Amino acid sequence: MIRTVIADDHPVVRDGLRALFASLAGIELVAEAATGREAIRAAVTERPDVIVMDLHMPDVDGAAATAEIARTAPDVAVLVLTMFEDDDSVFAAVRAGARGYLLKGADQEEITRAITTVAAGGAVFGPGIARRVLGHLTAPAPAAAEPFPDLSHREREVLDLIAAGLNNTAIADRLHLAPKTVGNYISAIFAKLRVATRSEAIVRARDAGLGDPGA
Repeated sequence: MIRTVIADDHPVVRDGLRALFASLAGIELVAEAATGREAIRAAVTERPDVIVMDLHMPDVDGAAATAEIARTAPDVAVLVLTMFEDDDSVFAAVRAGARGYLLKGADQEEITRAITTVAAGGAVFGPGIARRVLGHLTAPAPAAAEPFPDLSHREREVLDLIAAGLNNTAIADRLHLAPKTVGNYISAIFAKLRVATRSEAIVRARDAGLGDPGA
């Protein structure tokens, strides 16, 4: 049995997937989540084989939730099932650790096959998604540029330490700043990056090459 969690904020989608899984002998639905935080909690507490994850989720978006699941429950495979097919959404999910990416137009057989594949350690992408991912991986590397040009040098230092996993107190000690000052820098960073949570900031920073724990 493949133990599965549905993470989607739309009840109709959850109802459809629940009915699909109930009709299959090899898939067991162990939990449902309507928010990103609930998906993370289900990954940690239920330890399913697969989480079927929407990207547009309340409180923590699907990409940030995927990154947190990859960190806290790395054995849980995330299969993204979403209506978004733009490059930013696709690559954010892949970089966060998703093992599969399907659009909500996928039929039941595709979804079932994808769940089985990612549960076994494979990767699955819809045809159009796969072409874009391969194209991105084979494209020439662009010239390196300093990440997040809108951030000041000090804000970039703080973001780098956030991405390395340091908490506010540790960042304050490392940079010889007051904890309140660090908090002010983090608020400014979140505003400039247009993120709402620390997890989202970490995903953006690590994608840009920040957060080397050994640095």
